[in-house]
Order: sequence, then C-alpha cells, then structure tokens
Amino acid sequence: MWALQFTCIKLVQDQVGPLFTVWGPMTLATLMLYPLVRLERNAESAARHYKSDIWLFLVLALVGVFPGQVLVTWGTRMSTASNAAIIMLAIPVCTAVFAYLFLGERMNGVRWLSFAIALIGVLLCSETDLRNMSLGGATLAGNVLIVAGMLGSAFYNSYGKKALERYSPMEMLFYTYVGMLAVMTPLVLIQERDVVVRIPQFTGSTWLGLILLTVFHNYLSMVLFLKALKNLDATQAALGNYLITFFGVPIAAIGLHEKLGTGTWLGGMLVLASTLLITLWNPGAQKPESDEPTTPAAAV
Repeated sequence: MWALQFTCIKLVQDQVGPLFTVWGPMTLATLMLYPLVRLERNAESAARHYKSDIWLFLVLALVGVFPGQVLVTWGTRMSTASNAAIIMLAIPVCTAVFAYLFLGERMNGVRWLSFAIALIGVLLCSETDLRNMSLGGATLAGNVLIVAGMLGSAFYNSYGKKALERYSPMEMLFYTYVGMLAVMTPLVLIQERDVVVRIPQFTGSTWLGLILLTVFHNYLSMVLFLKALKNLDATQAALGNYLITFFGVPIAAIGLHEKLGTGTWLGGMLVLASTLLITLWNPGAQKPESDEPTTPAAAV
C-alpha cells in the first residue's frame, strides 16, 4: 500500500500541488477514522488527560508526519518514483538508530543478518534504477527532500511507540492527523487555494491518485502498521519498509512506464525472506503476553 504513493504522486502532480496532495487525502482519511475511534472509546480512554499529550502529537505531526508526507511528496515530484522507492531503503536503518535513542532497543545478530539480506535483495531488484539514478540539478534536490522525509518517517516509527503506550493505533493515527490538519490547512489555503477552486476540473487519473492515497496510503496501511508496531519492536516493524522498494519499482514501471530491472524477482525473494526472518525468528525476544506494547526495558 505504501509503495503506491510514489506512482500516485506522479499521477496527480499535473493538477495538484504538493501540499494539497497530502492535505486532501489526509482530511478524508481523518473523517474515515473518526467513527472507528468513537467505537473504540471506553471508560478508560475517556478518562485520559488528552490535553497533557497535545505536545506529543504535535511533535509526531511536525517532526514525523509532515516531512514523511509533504517532503516526500515534494521530492518525488522533482525526482522519480523509482528513486523515491529506493531511498526508502534507509527507513529501517534510521528507525533502528532512533529506536536505540528513544526506546532503548538494541540490535542482535538476526536483525543485522536481515538488514544484510534485505539490502542485497533490493540492490538486485533496483540495479537498473540505481545505475541510472540522476544526482544532478532538480533531481538531486528532490532526492535530498525525500531523504529528509524518510528521516521523518523513521522518527514517527520509533518515537510513536510512546503514544502507543496510552493510545490505540487508531487513536494515535487520528490525533496525529488532527495535528497535521491544524498545521496544513492554513498553508493550503494560502499557497494552493487555486487547487481547491479547480477540484471540479480534476481528470480521472487525478481522482484515481487521490482516492488511492486516501484509502490505502493514509488509512489502511497506517492502521495495519500501527497495529503491528504495538506488538513488535520498532526496528522489527520498520523492516517491512524494505518491501516498499520491491513493490514500488514494479508499480512505477507499470503505472508510469519506468523501466524495470531484470533482477527484480530474485531480489524481491531475498527481501521477503529477510522480512520473514526478522518477524518470525528472533532469538532471545520475549513473546508479549498481552496486547500491551513492548516497553523499552523488555525490547530485544
């Protein structure tokens, strides 16, 4: 689902600016999340002091989601969908560093082995794109923006576990999105008000891209990932990001006619093997006895 975002950004870029590309789908996703959050609420959640966590969600929105969405969108428009998918390779490594700093998680042999297998696999499936990767001019600037956005995603993946200690995955996502909308709505109205006026003129491809970004990228993928993050170490959960490149490059090839490397299938099998290794076989890790998130002291 995440791999769709790069191609969708390209589909809408002719009619929609980078801010609206994020703001529009996120607004709809927030409305879709609200009834689910209301259904989840119980006496315990109603008694929480939400005001005390306003800063937590603002930090997650500004340092995590804003660069992870806006800067990646902006950078992908200046670069290519394949480049963006390849740069996402660094998310698990950066997440591991942030998890070490914020959560006290540590690396073990299985995790390092998974990193190595995944990197080899993605290099194989992205061989052509890496060889043709342009690092000059606007493409370089776009790649730098994507890297900054990637760091934001890694921060959200790790630091977000603090919110999951007191909130459900859907609550965390909903309140983070509310913080994002509070920040972005004035920016959209100032910078891209003309896009709002042109909504009736959107083409079929633009609507397709916005709908896919809403349902899959901003809604389903995030809910599923945060549910996994609640029961896994941040480093483990982030390794699934390697599959973004495996799926992102073929999707770009099909949807945007970007060339696909011949080593994609072999590399993809290695990436999948590394993801299964880190999630299914983790010696020394204690299996959680309940749905409570793993605490830093228990992380392996």
